[in-house]
Amino acid sequence: MYDATVIVAFYNNVDALRCIIRALEKQPEHFEIMIADDGSTQENVDLVKALIANSHKKITHVWQEDKGFRKNRLLNKCIHAAQSPYMIFLDGDCIPQEHFVFDHLKNKEEHTFLNGRRVNIHADVKHDLYRDANPHRFFVSNMIRLFVRYLIGYGKHIEKGVRITASWLASYINRRERGLLGCNFSAWKADLIAINGFDNRYETPGTGEDTDLEFRLLGAGMKKKNILHQAVVLHIMHPRLKLGPESGLIFSETRKHNQIIATDGYAQAYQKD
Repeated sequence: MYDATVIVAFYNNVDALRCIIRALEKQPEHFEIMIADDGSTQENVDLVKALIANSHKKITHVWQEDKGFRKNRLLNKCIHAAQSPYMIFLDGDCIPQEHFVFDHLKNKEEHTFLNGRRVNIHADVKHDLYRDANPHRFFVSNMIRLFVRYLIGYGKHIEKGVRITASWLASYINRRERGLLGCNFSAWKADLIAINGFDNRYETPGTGEDTDLEFRLLGAGMKKKNILHQAVVLHIMHPRLKLGPESGLIFSETRKHNQIIATDGYAQAYQKD
C-alpha cells in the first residue's frame, strides 16, 4: 500500500501533465499517481499511455467519456481505485514544487483535511517551465525573475512560493480563515467516503469540488488545516472559466438542508455512466 495517492485532474493538456509527472518523479515519497481524465481525445490518451510507460512511478489512468464537465464524478472514481489511505488533489495546470508530497504527508492529522494554495505565474513563462529538466525546482531557480515580473504586473501571489518550515511562523501565517482551494488540498480516503465523496451533481466549474466539499467535511466533524507557504504549486494563469448558475443553486440547497452526506456522490459515481 502507498502512503498517498496524488490525483491529477486532467483534460487534454498533455504538455502540462508531462511537466507534472516529471516534477512528481523527483519526489522520493512512497506514493502513486492517478490521472483523472475527463474525456481527453484518443490522440492525447495515447500520449498519456506513453508517459505512463516511461515513468518509474506507479501511474494509473482513469478515463471517462467526455459528456461535459464531470470532474467530481471522476474524482470519486479515482478515490475508489486508489491504493492508499490518503488522497492529495492537484489540478492539471499546477506544477508541484520540490516538497509538495512531503509537506502534505508531514502535515496530515487524523480527521483533518489540508488546504493549500498556488502561485499564479504569467503564461509567458509557461514554455520555460514545461521545458525545464527540473520543474520541481522552477520557483527556487527563478525566484528573482518571478518576483521582478510580479512587481511590474506579471503574476499573482508570488510570495506564496516561498516555503516556510519554522513551526511558529507557519502557525502565525496560517491563522486566518481561508476557503478550500480545489487545485491543492488533501484528505483521508475514509473521511471522504464518510460524506459520500464529491457531489456528482456539479457539472459546471464553480463551488463543486471545493466549497461544497469543505462545507460537508466540516459538517461531519472534520477539521481544516491551512498549509500556506508549504506544498507549493505553480499555476499557469489563464482566463477565468465561465461559472454556471447551477452550481450556486445546488450549494444553496445543500446548505439549506444541511446535507452533509451527498445523495449522488462516491457510491453512485459508476452509475448512469
